[in-house]
Amino acid sequence: MGDEKWFSSPIPHYPLPLNPVPNEFLSGFDIIWLKTPMNAIRLIVGLGNPGREYEATRHNAGFWWVDKLAAGKGAALSPEKKFHGLAARLNLSGNELWLLEPQVFMNRSGQSVAALAHFYKIAPQEILVAHDELDIPPGTVRLKQGGGHGGHNGLKDIVAHLGAADFWRLRLGIGHPGNRDEVVNYVLNAPRREEQELIEATLDKSLAVLPQMLAGDMQAAMLKLHTK
Repeated sequence: MGDEKWFSSPIPHYPLPLNPVPNEFLSGFDIIWLKTPMNAIRLIVGLGNPGREYEATRHNAGFWWVDKLAAGKGAALSPEKKFHGLAARLNLSGNELWLLEPQVFMNRSGQSVAALAHFYKIAPQEILVAHDELDIPPGTVRLKQGGGHGGHNGLKDIVAHLGAADFWRLRLGIGHPGNRDEVVNYVLNAPRREEQELIEATLDKSLAVLPQMLAGDMQAAMLKLHTK
């Protein structure tokens, strides 16, 4: 898939302890995809920074989520020069789903997302972006559509390139350092062990509602994710 020469940084791998993905994460596709609505998810984006030095940092939580999803489906993310990232195409009961990890650094993520979305005529409402979220603690995950970027440079650039903000966001809580001046250093460092365990639990919890999210049944997905 594409010429690998353009890609100079090592391909990031899932940095947390990778437990086998339970089969129930990926069950129910045949039933759900028979009733696919217009706004079913066609593109899933994980946000992060490329390069081995960033693999284990909090800012790469979106990459971790997509890595674990891809592993569960036996999919390999490969460099795609025209999309400025690592991509994989899945076929679920005859419906196409793209996975994407931009490799142009966080503040240019929109370049990658827009390239793939425009090429395959994927509407913003058909895109799910998984990203780290400072405003919620580790162990918490939230699903929402639209809204502001909250200072997240990846989301900000995606909005700018798509010309729309109404894509879906899977917000993976990483917590806040408590001081605004410490945010950059905080997101570019690895979570503590106890935080890793909590974040990993949110990856599993959100993957469990993947069939509902892919089918566009976001209300059902939110009910499960937002209920303790």
